[in-house]
Amino acid sequence: MTALVKEYTPSLYTIQNLWQQLGIAERGPKLYQALHNGFSYSVFDKLATLSTLDKKQLAAVCQLAPATLARRAKTGKFTQDESDRLHRFTTVLVAANALFNDDMAATKRWLTEPVYGLGDKAPLEMLATSAETQAVLDLIGRLEHGVFS
Repeated sequence: MTALVKEYTPSLYTIQNLWQQLGIAERGPKLYQALHNGFSYSVFDKLATLSTLDKKQLAAVCQLAPATLARRAKTGKFTQDESDRLHRFTTVLVAANALFNDDMAATKRWLTEPVYGLGDKAPLEMLATSAETQAVLDLIGRLEHGVFS
């Protein structure tokens, strides 16, 4: 007898198929392989459009110098480290957008303005390291559950 089991997807990450729109697996071996291989440059373009950030702002958040971005546009691919930074941004974008019920204007406002729970830093200023990114994600989780301290 065969049991039918659906894979569990946390509700935190259910933003109108953002991961699919970017052509990136949300998690698992396909994501890991994409990170190792480097994301396509088109991921950056799509992220800028979906997040409503201008490309300069997104590049700064993901620590991509203008010259580096121009080289990646020519080669069509990011490095593993650059892809990881793009992934961190995407993870925070998805979580924040879920927090604001798919209201991208409210999401962008929250991401770009100082937040008390992050020491009066804007969430986008906190994506340089995985530890800072985790702090942003933890805060989003606390806000979703009404835990403010």
